[in-house]
Amino acid sequence: MNGTTGMNENPFDLLPEVLLAASAVLGLLLGAWLPRRRQWLTGALAIAACTVGIVAAAIAAAGPVETAFGDSFALDTLTATSRIVILGAALLVLALAMPRLHADPRETEFYVLLQLASAGALTMAGAQDLLLLASGYLLASVPAYALAGFRKDGPGTEAALKFYVVGALLGVVMLAGITVLLAAGRATSYPTLRTALTEAPPGLVATGTLALLAGVLFKAGAVPGHFWVPDAVQGSSAPVAAFLTTVPKIGALAAFYRLAAVPLADADVPWADLVAVLSVASMTLGNLAAFFQQDVKRLLAYSTISQVGYLLLPVAVAGRTDFGQVALLYYLAGYVLTNLGAFAVLCALPGAHTIDDYRGLARAHPALLASLVVCLLGLVGTPPTAVFLGKLEAFSAVFDGGYAWLAVVAAVNTVASLFYYLRWIAPAFLSRGPVGDPSAMTGSAAVVAYGAATGSVVLGLLGGTVPDVLGGPLAR
Repeated sequence: MNGTTGMNENPFDLLPEVLLAASAVLGLLLGAWLPRRRQWLTGALAIAACTVGIVAAAIAAAGPVETAFGDSFALDTLTATSRIVILGAALLVLALAMPRLHADPRETEFYVLLQLASAGALTMAGAQDLLLLASGYLLASVPAYALAGFRKDGPGTEAALKFYVVGALLGVVMLAGITVLLAAGRATSYPTLRTALTEAPPGLVATGTLALLAGVLFKAGAVPGHFWVPDAVQGSSAPVAAFLTTVPKIGALAAFYRLAAVPLADADVPWADLVAVLSVASMTLGNLAAFFQQDVKRLLAYSTISQVGYLLLPVAVAGRTDFGQVALLYYLAGYVLTNLGAFAVLCALPGAHTIDDYRGLARAHPALLASLVVCLLGLVGTPPTAVFLGKLEAFSAVFDGGYAWLAVVAAVNTVASLFYYLRWIAPAFLSRGPVGDPSAMTGSAAVVAYGAATGSVVLGLLGGTVPDVLGGPLAR
């Protein structure tokens, strides 16, 4: 149906988002009445909402490319794939969190916050209007602040405070950018802005674009909006850290790609060069900062900053090559599996906080170490994991889009990142030392680690067929 008719206001077009929101509200009501040891039912409800949402997104993916609620929400491959990846990531995080939260006085609140933040990421991924993008940003951010400080201890409170301060600041800057772009283009709808921004003053467009991207870069954890990442990841619990480094990034990067490919595509602003610079800065800063980290959560935090740098490669060439969208979506799916697998190992070994604490893991839990090796080397981009093919697709996209130098810089950073991942793996093969005790393992988290590592390899082996379904035009 044509998005300009105003007759496409069908709530079923937003079924995954509606399911998450409804499950969160219903779960909050149930949690007020259920006894403490039955709070897990709200978690089961969240799992059901995510599962049905994945099915609904897969069915919608087979439909035509269109928009919902005017031109506000896009229904295309970018939205459908982002929905599946976000909801799949939320399922894995729920699997990590539920055993740890069983009978916790605030168990229900955790599930509600996680679902609301995931719904915000879904909204950002499909938003085709600046006002809806801002709404998704707020919905993805506010519950995440509470999740970061959920434990109410010193590190968690510090993590939540830093996360909130940076998010509030860049959120205000983002809203200011939307106001400037509204003044420049006289609209907030992406298709309308694409035409209007070409006739607007370039200085006004550049100012609004920079301010708008500040909020998107914050959610993605990219330079210069990355300051919150190390402290928030280190100070929060492992399941929350796993969530913060995956789900918001998916929504933000999908939103960034859509912004680059639709409203900014014809604007007289060198946004592609800007994204290229931000990509180099993110991957380089993340790698350099991770080199000598001893705390494993902080190491993974800087690793996620570097990964965003690679994920920005296809965004830099959005609209310039047919490979950009496929590269971004495939890389996102591979990154989510691989990164969550690494955090699942952290959840499985709650007493191991530093690299030295993993001494003797090869002897105590060889299968868990194998999962860790697959995930860490997968983040480097080692075949046959999905991240390897994701990086290959991203490198191909920037070559095809005229940014060959960017692929060279990314390749150098990839080689450099091998150093700090091997620093983590090497002690696990040594005899057990006095620092840590890897003998205590959480079985449910270990199962998630095995599954995520296996999924990363399987997705990599299916790399010849999966990218074929990730193409397709964006909604206009």
